[in-house]
Amino acid sequence: MSDNTPGEAGSRGVSRRGFIAGSVGALALAARPTAAQAAAPAAAGPIGNGAHVQALVIGTGYGGSVAALRLAQAGVDVHMIEMGMAWDTPGSDGKIFCSTLSPDNRSFWLRTRTKAPLNYFLGFPIDRDISRYTGVLDAEDFSGITVYQGRGVGGGSLVNGGMAVTPKRENFAAILPSVNADEMYSTYYPRANAGLGVGTIRSAWFDSTDWYQFARVGRKHAQRSGFPFVFVPDVYDWNYMEQEAAGTATKSALAGEILYGNNYGKKSLQKTYLAQAKATGKVTISPLHKVTSVAPAAGGGYTVVIQQINTTGDTTATKTVTADRVFFAAGSVGTSKLLVKLKATGALPNLNSEVGNGWGDNGNVMCGRANHLWDPTGASQSTIPCAGIDNWAAGGAFAEVAPLPTGIETFASFYLSITKNPNRARFSWNATTGQVDLNWQTAWKQPAIDMAKSIFDKINEKEGTIYRTDLFGVYKVWGDHLTYHPLGGAVLNKATDNYGRLAGYPGLYVIDGSLIPGNTSVNPFVTITALAERNIEKIIATDL
Repeated sequence: MSDNTPGEAGSRGVSRRGFIAGSVGALALAARPTAAQAAAPAAAGPIGNGAHVQALVIGTGYGGSVAALRLAQAGVDVHMIEMGMAWDTPGSDGKIFCSTLSPDNRSFWLRTRTKAPLNYFLGFPIDRDISRYTGVLDAEDFSGITVYQGRGVGGGSLVNGGMAVTPKRENFAAILPSVNADEMYSTYYPRANAGLGVGTIRSAWFDSTDWYQFARVGRKHAQRSGFPFVFVPDVYDWNYMEQEAAGTATKSALAGEILYGNNYGKKSLQKTYLAQAKATGKVTISPLHKVTSVAPAAGGGYTVVIQQINTTGDTTATKTVTADRVFFAAGSVGTSKLLVKLKATGALPNLNSEVGNGWGDNGNVMCGRANHLWDPTGASQSTIPCAGIDNWAAGGAFAEVAPLPTGIETFASFYLSITKNPNRARFSWNATTGQVDLNWQTAWKQPAIDMAKSIFDKINEKEGTIYRTDLFGVYKVWGDHLTYHPLGGAVLNKATDNYGRLAGYPGLYVIDGSLIPGNTSVNPFVTITALAERNIEKIIATDL
């Protein structure tokens, strides 16, 4: 993810000669570049001061990766700007990422102390001091909420659990009301799932392995209380995980790796969309770069100011480049903050009043339950969730049965719920501080708690169990201070047109989770990817 911004252009538009739909999972865009384009291959290495690019993509998460790949396949030279690191060099321990149980400076973005979402265990704080570094997980604090985001090439795909959930067809109209659901479910969701490498755990292995004892307990309790228990696809390589368990592959999910990156088995974007994009030879990436300004250029296109930073967050260079087209893909928070700033400070004054609106937390709320001694959840737990409890229709909640990989038996069940929380916040410019604020209120989490309770109060009553009070603070039952799933802030068909074009500025596009108004009913990244596939196909067909 990246907290940056560029712009798009007029006079240097690229001509597209055609595109052909390939396999159901990947669109092959065939284009014949002009002689000028063929003579100007994408530059290698970090972007240089004074450079001109055909397409500048701000951010390397799901939406940005889709845009870069499809533009490159259409013959367009693409440069991606990423605020985080490349995450391609092992540390002194031989690993690129640190484990969840042993966080070091690689864990958090420019913090001197970790800020884990689950920050207490057995009544003791578990956060620790670390050296300041451009680590992989950002815990960005706003009024009333902390937003967890991935930092690095691959964005959120670096730090999420990989649960690749397509929303139920009947829920889609409430998610993206202006989008044709038939097209999404027949074309773009299948394309996204194939491009992401989505798969499902083998049921026989799930039923037998010690590593998912915690999830089998979750299944038993859900079903005994009358709730549907559903297996959920994931982008982890399940064959690799079985090899981990057999001792024939280096442990990754079975070695406590999730929150601060996964070294081996997870198919994050560097292994899927970004790998394909770079293989075209037309996509380059500048890590540790941050866009600070985007404004129309006198000769057409956009002037973009970019800061290069080092691994302690200091600015080491400031660069000014021009871009014909700019795709905002810095994530819901990054894109929204940047657009709000650019409108308020006069760089892009014609952005409409919807910019900054419609932000939500996907109804995220966490809780834990204390089970009986005869119901152990297992000392060995895979960090990759694979199932959930579906009470969306009746109670407005879908609960991921999550691991609690402490390495010891806890007799605890842990859940991340996604709820139908209706509350939405707004980003706004604070001229006094020169920062963008978010007006979320902690009290707005109460509907999410009530919806999650529609599941867990009933399970506790049936099982004779209680909530855990030692996970989120002193005697605190609910993790209501955070979200992993920020959505909205530049809502589709409001801040943009129905394909992500920013109102008032031809050639500027939004193509990430900020387009989705606050909720997807499930984990959101498959929907973000599918919507990006839909939008970029239209943009290539009509705008280039």
